Amino acid sequence: MRRLLTVLAALATLSLTNCGYNTIQSEDQQVKASWSEVVNQYQRRADLVPNLVNSVKGFAQQEKDVLLGVTNARAKVGSIQATPEVLNDPAAFQKFTAAQGELSSALSRLLVVTENYPQLKSDALFKDLMSQLEGTENRITVARNRYIKAVQDYNVTVRSFPVNFTALVFGYKEKPNFTVENEKAISTAPKVDFNPAPAPAK
Repeated sequence: MRRLLTVLAALATLSLTNCGYNTIQSEDQQVKASWSEVVNQYQRRADLVPNLVNSVKGFAQQEKDVLLGVTNARAKVGSIQATPEVLNDPAAFQKFTAAQGELSSALSRLLVVTENYPQLKSDALFKDLMSQLEGTENRITVARNRYIKAVQDYNVTVRSFPVNFTALVFGYKEKPNFTVENEKAISTAPKVDFNPAPAPAK
């Protein structure tokens, strides 16, 4: 009996030293830190949007639908709380990324519209806002890439033997990562057509 207890104690000590708990903690914190930077850059973009919309309004009053689309997408982004808990809820994570995608799409439509306003493109305020927005988009890309790598490392750890037993015991699960929703669409080269649209039939 004593020998059995000694063996069990030795196994317990060994399992504690090699269970991977500290690695999980470290990588979990890295994921959260990377996520905070993603949210920080998304917030920076959201803060720029109202100024961008107001800048365009002065030149393109008739583009109300496009401006309204950007404003509504910005409001939807602001209504979603991007707390660290989102990382453990795939549905909430999907909702957050979908809202950000909607804002990206609305901004793309706005930029297409602004091509029709040469005065707007040469306006100093608009040029400065566009420069800031472009820089923010680059920062978002970098932050997302770091988050993707942090989640990849974490998910590999919690799925690897024998750390997966520790993850199971303490309730650590895989975290969601960014995915491409319309992979088929973006794999198709965009069509460029400089011909004016035909006039509607009367």
